[in-house]
Amino acid sequence: METKKLYYDDPFLREFTARVLSCDAVKGGFAVVLDETAFYPEGGGQPADHGTLGMVRVLDVHEKNGVITHLCDGAFEPGETVHGAIDWARRFDHMQQHSGEHICSGLICAAFQCDNVGFHMGADIVTIDFNAEIDWDALLEIEARANQYICEDHAIDIQFHRGAELDAIDYRSKKPLDGDVRIVTFPGADCCACCGTHVVRSGQVGIVKFLSCQKFRDGVRIELLCGARAYRHLSAAWEQNLRVAQSLSAKPLESAAAVARLEAELGALKQRAAKLESQVFAQVASRLAGEGDVLLFEEDMSPDSVRKICDAVMQVCGGRCAVFAGTDGVWKYAVGQMDGDLRELIKALNAALHGRGGGKPGFAQGSCAAAKSEIERFFQTL
Repeated sequence: METKKLYYDDPFLREFTARVLSCDAVKGGFAVVLDETAFYPEGGGQPADHGTLGMVRVLDVHEKNGVITHLCDGAFEPGETVHGAIDWARRFDHMQQHSGEHICSGLICAAFQCDNVGFHMGADIVTIDFNAEIDWDALLEIEARANQYICEDHAIDIQFHRGAELDAIDYRSKKPLDGDVRIVTFPGADCCACCGTHVVRSGQVGIVKFLSCQKFRDGVRIELLCGARAYRHLSAAWEQNLRVAQSLSAKPLESAAAVARLEAELGALKQRAAKLESQVFAQVASRLAGEGDVLLFEEDMSPDSVRKICDAVMQVCGGRCAVFAGTDGVWKYAVGQMDGDLRELIKALNAALHGRGGGKPGFAQGSCAAAKSEIERFFQTL
């Protein structure tokens, strides 16, 4: 006996009563089958509803051969009547995401003559895959059209069709269908075979916002948010931008320009610092000219700076140069020697000083975890 699907009769139904047909112990709880239910089972890219049956929690819902099974954390006696209540916030969120996806997919498929080949509604992000190349500017035009459609508050039409009646309808589907097919129509935006739950008017979607468009297989993957999810995301982005703008003494809508100016100033400072650093390294190298093997300890600096000072010294010292920059116990190192072969030395250094690194025969870089005294003893034994 197939389960009567109350969520098709009224997607806004939050509570209902039903009779328990069976209850079996399964892994993770009890599999409960009712004669009718408002709980939507997982399917079509949409997650299952959660909620309660009496005092028992509904953890998951699945459908097989028309029978809907509720995974619960408590048991019932077959024949008893139970009161069901779905988690409405979760359900309405899913309805907003799914309906917004329909509107956007319909507009995209019509504009680019492509197919929606993948749809996933995650806990945070909705993703849609299309088998066509779509650039970001074009996608933003679709976003504007989708939001205009939502504002126009169109009524959504959902009906079952079959046979010749179905053949006469131009609808989207990922696979051939027969029998009674549920066609969801967003007039002027989309017509699609779909088993999910949807809003009854487009205005209930609220808003849609595309987050990204990335190349995926033979087309693109788009990240999308709708309704309350989009509102929360945009609110968080605005709050973050407001804090950034305040720190830059700029107006919120001028933060990008302020960041660009800051980046230009930082770039100039980095160039100046690099020039001064090179001058200092040249002075250090001049003091160590002809000294032979050299061991230097410096304050913490970037790996690139460690490389530069080591290179400057090894050019003139006439031997091997080893530079360790950091604090006692945590070091970045660079070891170099003109026309030398340091491979065995670096292997021994890493083993003795808990290091990791390598490079060319005459130059190597890495890091190690050792005390300064341990490093000094290691080089004294060479």
